[in-house]
Amino acid sequence: MPPHRATPPRRPIPPLASERVDELRSRLLDWHAANRRDLPWRHTRDPYAVLVSEIMLQQTQVPRVIPKYLEFVRTYATLEALADGPLAEVLRLWRGLGYNNRAERLWRCARASVAQRPPGGPASLPATLEGLVALPGIGPYTARAVLIFSHNADVAAVDANVRRVLTRELELPTDLSPAALQAVADAVLPPGHSRDWHNALMDYGSLVLTARITGISPRTRQGAFEGSRRWYRSRLLQALLDDGPQEVVTLARLLDTDPGFIDELARALERDGLVLRQEDRVAVA
Repeated sequence: MPPHRATPPRRPIPPLASERVDELRSRLLDWHAANRRDLPWRHTRDPYAVLVSEIMLQQTQVPRVIPKYLEFVRTYATLEALADGPLAEVLRLWRGLGYNNRAERLWRCARASVAQRPPGGPASLPATLEGLVALPGIGPYTARAVLIFSHNADVAAVDANVRRVLTRELELPTDLSPAALQAVADAVLPPGHSRDWHNALMDYGSLVLTARITGISPRTRQGAFEGSRRWYRSRLLQALLDDGPQEVVTLARLLDTDPGFIDELARALERDGLVLRQEDRVAVA
């Protein structure tokens, strides 16, 4: 019988002095009033447009997202428009952002929302956390962000910037668990000011308390892209979008790799709903 291993004790949520919380709220909101970034998704309260921005901003830097976001919401201005668009065209529009399965999940979310719309009414996203996370491709963080930036809901969302700012400003342990950090974020949220508060935290983390300045690194790090499995996936899908359906052996020659590896990637892309396979031929779904 293997020896019993004790579970390490959980970090307790640090006590937060109300005076310190009040000072932080006031200071960051005042700073943000003078230093806020002018980003296109901050000019809308449309939950769908907010969702598009949040999905695009996952693992992609703001300067790369801005032109793609503007193009995307011009082309697919509503949930209905996105749901009606062919997946191949949605993926073409997504090119340059990477992580193409995000586009597929956003497309499926739109289709699910349209399927659930009331008879004769427009499709819309739920206005509750539970309703949002029930849709394809929307996790707890994204659901919270949609509620915050479209409805100014009194919920807290913790991304890398928020974590870094709260950790430094409140002198929190850097290894505080996600659940404990979420509890801190909930506790310091100024009621009625969720949208401005989160924009302030994110801008302050991006412009002032950066990872380089604070030494507080993200919980997870992205590996090298070029030559990685994700790089080959992206190039394979790009080849199909550019030149249409192709044989596995043709794709292997194009990407200078083994047909068995291409077959494995194609099967994974098929499981993700991005491609279709007919014997040895692969096409965008």
